Amino acid sequence: MNKLGGLKKDLRKFERPEKAKFSKRFFKTGKGEYAEGDLFLGLMTDETRSVANKYLDLSFLNLAKLLSSKIHDEREVALMILSKRFNKGNEPERKEIYGFYLKNLSGVNNWDLVDGSAPNIVGRYLFESKSPRNFLYDFAKSDNLWKRRIAMMSTFFYIKQNDFGDALKIAEILLNDKHDLIHKAVGWMLREIGNRDIKKEERFLKTYYKKMPRTMLRYAIEKFPEEKRLKYLRGEI
Repeated sequence: MNKLGGLKKDLRKFERPEKAKFSKRFFKTGKGEYAEGDLFLGLMTDETRSVANKYLDLSFLNLAKLLSSKIHDEREVALMILSKRFNKGNEPERKEIYGFYLKNLSGVNNWDLVDGSAPNIVGRYLFESKSPRNFLYDFAKSDNLWKRRIAMMSTFFYIKQNDFGDALKIAEILLNDKHDLIHKAVGWMLREIGNRDIKKEERFLKTYYKKMPRTMLRYAIEKFPEEKRLKYLRGEI
């Protein structure tokens, strides 16, 4: 059996039909929902990770096949492999993985897949290589939900380095976004900025909080003292 076949067989050793049914509901796979038609095997994250660790040397050709799969767990394991290889790789290897990732974005099409890969691959590569970040702003203005979430979540790596500029600018672009998955991502990243520099988060909030979708605001102020949190919610700041 070839490596791709072996990987797929190993994933199916952990298959759980009942959890797969739950995942289909949790990840909104119904008609007209954001992950319409996505299929699941029902694996736990640590199980998927154990399979990824076994196949870290899988070829890019086979990784591309996994990323084009209709099965969520197969796309997830491919992204885990890419992230682990990126962490261990030298600069040329990281550049190759980054380029491959951007060419196969059609497979990065659910919020958990974005969140588990974009900060570490896109954000980290751009930060460490000092490459232009302009395309993230194009992504933030895209009609594609996942590109918009990638734009916001890629800045998580910058935020961890106390580099907040791009995150705040992209958050501003996404203030009027219609999708709750973007509201949650923006609010989360604002909260992460606040965890490191509360004054910078509050400066942004005081300018924009009355215009923010409620979910975005709630995520952003989740860790504020209760009295201050309620003032923001009541519009009294």
